[in-house]
Amino acid sequence: MLFNTLQFAWFFLAVFVISWLLVGRPTLRRLFLLAASYYFYGSWDWRFLGLLVLSTVIDFVVGYRMSIAPKHKRRGLLLLSVVSNLGILGFFKYYNFFIDSVVTTLHSVGLHADIPTLQIILPVGISFYTFQTMAYTIDVYRDRSEVCKDPLTFALYVSFFPQLVAGPIERAQNLIPQLARDPTAFSQSEAGKALFLIAIGLIKKVVIGDYLAINLVDRVFTSPSSYSALEVLAGVYGYATQIYCDFSGYTDIAIGCGILMGVRFNLNFNSPYKAHNLQEFWHRWHISLSTWLRDYLYIPLGGSRNGSFNTYKNLMITMLLGGLWHGAGWQFMFWGFLHGGLLGVTRAWQRWRGTEGAYVFPTTAWGLLKHAFFVLLTFHYVCLGWVFFRAESFGKAWAVLKQISTLTTYHPNLHGWVLLALVVGLVSHYTPDSLFEWARSKFAALPWYVQGLLLFVVAFVLREAASADAVPFIYFQF
Repeated sequence: MLFNTLQFAWFFLAVFVISWLLVGRPTLRRLFLLAASYYFYGSWDWRFLGLLVLSTVIDFVVGYRMSIAPKHKRRGLLLLSVVSNLGILGFFKYYNFFIDSVVTTLHSVGLHADIPTLQIILPVGISFYTFQTMAYTIDVYRDRSEVCKDPLTFALYVSFFPQLVAGPIERAQNLIPQLARDPTAFSQSEAGKALFLIAIGLIKKVVIGDYLAINLVDRVFTSPSSYSALEVLAGVYGYATQIYCDFSGYTDIAIGCGILMGVRFNLNFNSPYKAHNLQEFWHRWHISLSTWLRDYLYIPLGGSRNGSFNTYKNLMITMLLGGLWHGAGWQFMFWGFLHGGLLGVTRAWQRWRGTEGAYVFPTTAWGLLKHAFFVLLTFHYVCLGWVFFRAESFGKAWAVLKQISTLTTYHPNLHGWVLLALVVGLVSHYTPDSLFEWARSKFAALPWYVQGLLLFVVAFVLREAASADAVPFIYFQF
């Protein structure tokens, strides 16, 4: 069930009304929200509800057993959680990829093997809820999270529909206590801010992201040789804009829906293309994933301890696995390699310069000019990575870069509406955060009927801009 459909609008309206009517009866309310979340997920393919329930049962039992087991047995329980979760994820997401890789490797050395691949459908959201439940058991093992002893609350934590299929990846410490209790009194001001977020998220997704995808990005990446260098470059910028608007738009809608039901999710995007280096980019892009990789992979590997070589090695391993998390393909791992490599270079530069502390935003004209230059440089390096992230294969990625190198400038496909969507998407990204917060507060302070009128205008624009069929969110495939 896609956020950008009338089906979801009616579904959410019903859930919103009933959930608030059930305030004061917390068990019944949680039971209703769990049923709604399972319906939401099962409306795509009810067969995969079994996987969601299986992960829930395994990690609830593991967490509970950890709370009563002797210290020496907790490691085995944690191993059960990690192996079962990664085993399920690995089978559905990586089985065919690894089989193809093994067969190709054997063929390259003259050996022939007939290992069958399977027709496997990737369950939507499996990467997100797998990481979320694993984070819970790891935190319980580390004594950083309270054990949830209520199976109903834990099941809702795993499956809560606004963030189930594309995050944010919420930590148990933040989400479980909110789900375990009734929300406070309904706030009209907070509801206004939530509706503003939802409207902005839908505009990002439908008006900018989908429009750029259909009218520029998909065409360029399908057949780059049919376009000029200028058009292909615009397609790369278009994808950078599309993936941000698509994914952050989903997050805006998820956060807004959560607020309307009295639940606060953590920030997942913070204007990532404003970053002045790649390290800062990962502090701003998909924050819930980057902090997950830091806390449950990079630091356990050794982090920045034990010398520079180990720091760079751990950064590279983390980003290679982060690339693999995004997709079963060598181009995703190369994307991770590009990020891991420059993160290592950035760390080495900071250590050499002695600037590993907090970044101080410049105030002088020369400092601002240097800052703008590094923001521009970082953005283009990120765009280079997006070429491999978006391309269907290495061959297609190299074809995109090769076409850009021709430096041809004819541009019949860059018509006015495409350029407008691209410019609005990028320029709005670089507007000050204070302007966004001001607009959000002003909207929330308006009378309800004015808010309703503005939302009707947004709905009309969405209807006019939408394609014939609702376009799925990009991160549903991960």
